[in-house]
Amino acid sequence: MFTGIIEDIGIVQSVNTGRNSMSICITSDLITEDVHLGDSISVNGVCLTVTSFTLNSFTVDVMPETFNATNIAQLRPGIRVNLERAMSAAGRFGGHFVSGHIDGTGLIMEKKRQANAVYYKIKAETGISDYCITKGSVAIDGTSLTIFDVTQDVLTISLIPHTLEQTVIGSKNEGEKVNIEVDMLGKYVISKLEKTKQAPTITSDFLTKNGF
Repeated sequence: MFTGIIEDIGIVQSVNTGRNSMSICITSDLITEDVHLGDSISVNGVCLTVTSFTLNSFTVDVMPETFNATNIAQLRPGIRVNLERAMSAAGRFGGHFVSGHIDGTGLIMEKKRQANAVYYKIKAETGISDYCITKGSVAIDGTSLTIFDVTQDVLTISLIPHTLEQTVIGSKNEGEKVNIEVDMLGKYVISKLEKTKQAPTITSDFLTKNGF
């Protein structure tokens, strides 16, 4: 479990790519201060497992599902990535519940500065916007952000100067792909409502057939 508050920007050191999988080595002095084999690390919002590490780098494996469903396959040596370690029970909860399980990707359609902020319009994969609301939360490349507008499949988010400097989103431009994870609580609510709609209508015949 993560919060969407990015701890460090890592640098991809090396990538070993298979047909539909890959192994990535990432440098980060901060993340490796307290890392163990099997730890979960959010890399651009994707929950990945540490398979080895050194004093200033760690390695993660990417399975086919993640390779095909996220922007991780586009990583190359030298690219910067958002990093966050799994949430500590004793730490502050500054963002929102982020699982690291990407719901889909989106393309940056527009990047526009307004006063001290930069607004992004992101065209999301079909269906993702169904789980988004204005003023709700969304994780873009693992960063917890507020949604300022939802129009069909387009999400509008805004980055303050601190977020621009401390995450990789600030350096991304129109046409680039981002990972999107919608609010976990929203997914549970919608799932429950959909199941409720599918439930049989409770009538006297229904009760009789079921032993009441």
